[in-house]
Amino acid sequence: MGTSGTGTRVAAVDCGTNSIRLLVTELDPQGVTRNELLRRMEIVRLGQGVDATGRLAPEALARTFAACDDYAARIRELGAQRVRFVATSATRDAANRDEFSAGVRDRFGVEPEVITGDQEAALSFSGATQSVARDGVGHPTPYLVIDIGGGSTEFVLGEREVAAARSVDIGCVRLTERHLTQDPPTAQQIAAARRDIDAAIDVAAEHVPIHEAKTLVGVAGSVTTVSAIALGLAEYDRDRVHLSRIAAETVRRVSADLLASTHAQRAANPVVHPGRVDVIGAGSLILAQIVDRLGLSEVVVSEHDILDGIALSMA
Repeated sequence: MGTSGTGTRVAAVDCGTNSIRLLVTELDPQGVTRNELLRRMEIVRLGQGVDATGRLAPEALARTFAACDDYAARIRELGAQRVRFVATSATRDAANRDEFSAGVRDRFGVEPEVITGDQEAALSFSGATQSVARDGVGHPTPYLVIDIGGGSTEFVLGEREVAAARSVDIGCVRLTERHLTQDPPTAQQIAAARRDIDAAIDVAAEHVPIHEAKTLVGVAGSVTTVSAIALGLAEYDRDRVHLSRIAAETVRRVSADLLASTHAQRAANPVVHPGRVDVIGAGSLILAQIVDRLGLSEVVVSEHDILDGIALSMA
C-alpha cells in the first residue's frame, strides 16, 4: 500500500498555535503534488494561555491529542509511506514540550519537528507559490508570502527560492489574548494591537526588503476567511477562495466590520469557522495593516501553504 502509479503517498501534519491540519497527497516523480487525497483542519487552540503561563495547558494537549488520534487513523487507512509532523510557535516556547513530543511520537511513530522561523518561512513559501506561479495570470515577482498564524506571522520574500524571511511574534491568538479582550474590542484595544503589529512589521522590514514585493500572497485561516467574507460566500468554498484577489480597500472594510462586530454576529457568518470566531478580528487587523504598509493594490489568497510545503519537502 502507499503508491499509485509512480507517485509517492505522503502525509503532512502542521500543528500550530490555533489549529492542527493534515494533508495526505501523492507526489509525482518531479516532486509536484498531484493527487490530493485528504485535507483536514481542526481548531485545537494548543497555544491557549502559553503567552501568559509558558506551558501547554492540559486541556489544550487533550484536544490536540484527540485530533492526532483521528489523523493517525486516517493516515494508516490511506497508506501514506512517509509522515512529517511539523510544530510551530506554541510548542517552541512551552516548558512542557516533552509531554507534547511523547504524545505525537506514540501516535504517529515520528518525532514532531519544532522548526525554526526560517524553516517555517521556506516551507510556507514553497507551498504557497507553487500554485500562484502556475496560475496563468502572470503575477509579477518577487512574491511576498505572509503566513498569519495563531502565535506568529511569517514574512517571506522571493522569486523561485526564498531570498529573505523573518518570523515575528504577532498572531491572531496572541493579539486577541493580549489586547482584544472586550466584545467588541474598544478603540483603545484596537489601537494597542495596531501598535504591536506596526512594531512587528518594522522588525520584519529590518530583515526582509518587503517593499520590493510586486505580489502579496496571503496564506492561512485568517487570510482565507477574510477572502470568503469579501467574496460574499454563503458557505466556505475552498475552490473559490484559492487564488482569489482581494482589493486592499476590501481588506480594510472587512477588517473594520469584524472588529466592530460582536462574538454572536461573527459566529452567525457561515464562512467563519467556529474555532476562529474569537480571533478573526485580530487576524484581519494584521492583514489590513500589512496591506496598508506595503501600499499594494491587492492580496492574492492561496489555500496552499506550509502544509503543502511540508508535503513537497518529502519528494
